[in-house]
Amino acid sequence: METFKYISSADNPQFKYLKKLATAPRERRKSGQTVLDGLHLLHALADAGQTPALLVVREGSQQVEEISAVLHRFHLVVGLVLSSGLFDAIAPVETPTGVLAVFDIPKPGTTAFTSAVLLENIQDPGNLGSIIRTAAAAGCEAIFLSKGCAEAWSPKTLRAGMGAHFVIPVYEQQDLPTVAKQFANVYATSLSATKSIYEIALQVPTAFVFGNEGAGLSAELLSCASQRINIPMSGKVESLNVAAAVAVCLFERWRQINYG
Repeated sequence: METFKYISSADNPQFKYLKKLATAPRERRKSGQTVLDGLHLLHALADAGQTPALLVVREGSQQVEEISAVLHRFHLVVGLVLSSGLFDAIAPVETPTGVLAVFDIPKPGTTAFTSAVLLENIQDPGNLGSIIRTAAAAGCEAIFLSKGCAEAWSPKTLRAGMGAHFVIPVYEQQDLPTVAKQFANVYATSLSATKSIYEIALQVPTAFVFGNEGAGLSAELLSCASQRINIPMSGKVESLNVAAAVAVCLFERWRQINYG
């Protein structure tokens, strides 16, 4: 950072804004910004060729070697130094690393995709972040979230995503049945399906739909699937966590495309 502005008062307007941004989904939606916490996310952001709007450092932390290194990658970004108490009050984790950033939430454009994951009412931020990370790793091109999904850009979801948010477009507040119509091949996992995912040719443009952790897919979205498939299991458990099911499906498609 070129300059550091020191803040020690809880009455400071910038601190008040940062606290709202870190804790209130409504503020993140209103402002179009979120908070990135920690070294890993900031390095992932730099690796993706993107920059934060603002850097925030805990008093004394800018001299820590690991933090100094990540700050150097964003040396043109304006920064704040908060007193220890103020920084800890906005840090979204119990043990802060000493650096976080304000980031402008991307607004992905409209385009056609050959692969996508459609998520309906996924409630757990950890599950959602893991799915975003898996989708990026498996070469999926986009993720579409229903209006009932957890917040994609919350600090908890971002931590679980481990930087995947910066390399795959995430579309929130979507009408999933409309999105599903863009794909000729839409697959939904179902315990009652007779065909397994390993019997399906997935090299073609494909979308997978997955539902809420407890309730599963709604009848409306299930009816949008061109085929229902199952994930074979040993029989010792009856179902998989949704993030695990996503991983199985996406990496089977990756295997077929890359290894035949």
